[in-house]
Amino acid sequence: MKKVLALILALVLVLGLAACGAGGGGDDDYVGFVGIAMPTQSSPRWVGDGNSLVEQLEALGYRTILQFGEDVVADQIAQIEGMIAQGVDYLVIGAIDGSALSGVLAQADAEDITVIAYDRLIMDTPHVSYYTTFDNFAVGVMQANSLLLGLGINDGATGPFNIELFGGSPDDNNAFFFYDGAMTVLQPLIDDGTLVVRSGQIGMDVVGTLGWAAERAQSRMEDLLTAHYADARVDAVLSPYDGLSIGIISALRGAGYGSAQPWPIVSGQDATIAGVQSIINGEQFATVLKDTRDLAAATVRIIEAIRNGNPVPVNNTDTYDNNVFIVPSYLLYIVHVDQSNWYEEVVGSGFHSADEFTFD
Repeated sequence: MKKVLALILALVLVLGLAACGAGGGGDDDYVGFVGIAMPTQSSPRWVGDGNSLVEQLEALGYRTILQFGEDVVADQIAQIEGMIAQGVDYLVIGAIDGSALSGVLAQADAEDITVIAYDRLIMDTPHVSYYTTFDNFAVGVMQANSLLLGLGINDGATGPFNIELFGGSPDDNNAFFFYDGAMTVLQPLIDDGTLVVRSGQIGMDVVGTLGWAAERAQSRMEDLLTAHYADARVDAVLSPYDGLSIGIISALRGAGYGSAQPWPIVSGQDATIAGVQSIINGEQFATVLKDTRDLAAATVRIIEAIRNGNPVPVNNTDTYDNNVFIVPSYLLYIVHVDQSNWYEEVVGSGFHSADEFTFD
């Protein structure tokens, strides 16, 4: 009898520990289980995205697991495999390489897991259900128009103005939307001589910046200045992301811009703290605010619609072709931010707090 009692007690203890390992209760305590795979913690933007998703989902009763691949594709694949093994119902993936996930997503499909591509389109697979993002083509258009605004072209300035072009990471499908959008504005002005690319470097195959790495952007800008601007100034730089803008501006500072001569007009994206501070300081001209809290909320609404058997809220079904099919998408609005409106749009909206910046 003592042995039987001991076995019962041991079984109760094991079951109790298992329940604690699941977050304090069984699966019935949750409305669903969501795995969130984000690309890296090195960018504050992705940390904010991940945390916002967790906060919003858990407030609705979901269990979540959040992991960051740290820009290593194999690690992200292993993390997703782990989430599948743990029994997630949904996967939200900010892909490191959107073309590298077809194998692991086939595993997810076999387990009837809904996959949502988060702000980076997942390519070359039928096993992605939805895509939540901003209007990335419009982001590029807005960035290019910020250059025209800063140069005074919108007010009649005719140039010619020297411009250099930077693209995002070629393994991120969004980078091509940003670049293509920008070039619909810039190419006609390059063709008519209003804008001059002294380096001749045009096209994502030569202007792309692998890994969105600031140090690569800085190094390339330094090379451009040395090779093409010894006896001329660069008037504008198309930068698709604040992180790259910081590297570009560091190179420009080293060449005397901002002191011996005025800063060029430099674009950006994401309204990062460093990017907005650079705008405040008069270095970077503008950025594009993409409120990732809204992106997380749109993703959560899709998950909730699926869980409740309601129509899934999408507003674009003809743009985002992943080479297998056009992925149903939800696109969000974007906001131009410069010195004239940064406080209202960035601080007033609660995207960042005022105490994160220094200003006179």
